[in-house]
Amino acid sequence: MLVLPGGWGLWVFTVGAVIGSFLNVCIYRLPLGRSVVRPASHCPHCQTPLRWYHNIPLLSFVFLRGRCAFCHAPLSWRYPLVELTNALLYLAVFALFGWQPATLVYGLFVSSLLVVSLIDLDHQIIPDRISLPGVLVGFLASLAIPWLSWQASLVGILLGGGSLYLVAAGYSLLTGKEGMGGGDIKLLAMIGAFLGWRAVFPVIFFSSLLGTLVGIPLMLLRRQDSRLAIPFGPFLSLAAIIYLFYGQQLLDWYLGLLVI
Repeated sequence: MLVLPGGWGLWVFTVGAVIGSFLNVCIYRLPLGRSVVRPASHCPHCQTPLRWYHNIPLLSFVFLRGRCAFCHAPLSWRYPLVELTNALLYLAVFALFGWQPATLVYGLFVSSLLVVSLIDLDHQIIPDRISLPGVLVGFLASLAIPWLSWQASLVGILLGGGSLYLVAAGYSLLTGKEGMGGGDIKLLAMIGAFLGWRAVFPVIFFSSLLGTLVGIPLMLLRRQDSRLAIPFGPFLSLAAIIYLFYGQQLLDWYLGLLVI
């Protein structure tokens, strides 16, 4: 059970929403190769720079009724949803770890996974600008997290990246086609860095299960065969977040399946 320490819930939620606002910028600009700092936030339709009170997370969208203050074009519901999702994830991370370095580490981790998931859904790419630095940050963070040794993090990197690389190479050898992008391989290496080697196979298992549960109905609805391209990054990310909060329970259940 997740319980918030003290009365810090509103503060943590607010920080998460503010950072979520910045994540929206990253999701939009990173795939285009643009700076996430300049130019300042502007309307995606009329390009008019926004004033500070147009950028208040969650509240501005409500007050503006989901429209640009200048050209009145409708704004995507994704903006407040990303802000809300990141705020709730921060609450969950803080409830799990309280005041310790792990809270900052895994706050960064879940935000990165949120950005990766939406970019992959939009463009079917996972930017190296997130996954590769994430591998290094996750490994360095293991030095400050008592229950995650640097050895477990290092093996997690090698096992995460290596296992998906072998799957991708085997699929390519058998079919002559690319079945999994390099971005997924680097993403799982990043997940292994933050969560350790024990997380790798449960994350692969649950992401594959989630991908199957979503992919098969999509193929049936679209009346397409197994060649339908479905981004795998969101499923890896969701499985990693689930493992972060319920890892030991899932690991016990997963090992129980192997014993049976």
